[in-house]
Amino acid sequence: SRSRSCSRRRGAMQSALILALQHGGRMERGRRRSEAEEADKGRMKRTIIKDWKARLSYFLQNSSNSNNRKAKKAGKQRNYFRPSPEEAQLWSEAFDELLANKYGLAAFRAFLKSEFCEENIEFWLACEDFKKTKSPQKLTSKAKKIYNDFIEKEAPKEINIDFQTKNLIAQNIQEATHTCFSAAQKRVYSLMENNSYPRFLESEFYQELCKKTPISRAAQGT
Repeated sequence: SRSRSCSRRRGAMQSALILALQHGGRMERGRRRSEAEEADKGRMKRTIIKDWKARLSYFLQNSSNSNNRKAKKAGKQRNYFRPSPEEAQLWSEAFDELLANKYGLAAFRAFLKSEFCEENIEFWLACEDFKKTKSPQKLTSKAKKIYNDFIEKEAPKEINIDFQTKNLIAQNIQEATHTCFSAAQKRVYSLMENNSYPRFLESEFYQELCKKTPISRAAQGT
């Protein structure tokens, strides 16, 4: 009887030990899996930011080349440096603050490209340029180009606007004025401000721009 009791206790202890070892093994595997997932997230974050920086560099380079050609005529040279965290934080106060900053605009364009909707900012920029056009001949040719690029059905960069607005634009460009695209531009601006802009402010890239780092702005450059 006593030996059977001892045998039962040994059996219970062995079972408890096996369960404890199994539980410990599961915890260890869970810990390793968690560490691996964190490492994957870290690698993904670095890849996203690297990809963003490549796109941003492209947009800044294009903007710099365009402005340098104009600046050379005026005897000025422009370079765009990474903004300070304080400057970057200003972009969150208003959408216009972001669009008015050359670096911010390039960063936003890079973000929209990552979301496959860069046609919105490209259309908005084309409209801004269109409104500054003085020559009636250039106004007409630019209006047709904007229509062909962004408005007509199956356009290469077709924007998301209603059928009535598209029809109105088609009629207005026959005798182009500076207000041809006003309704469509307001619609696209509103789409960006209410949808893409909040997501941009939450993005890894923008959050990194807002972080304070010991590296000087001059050393970071573009």
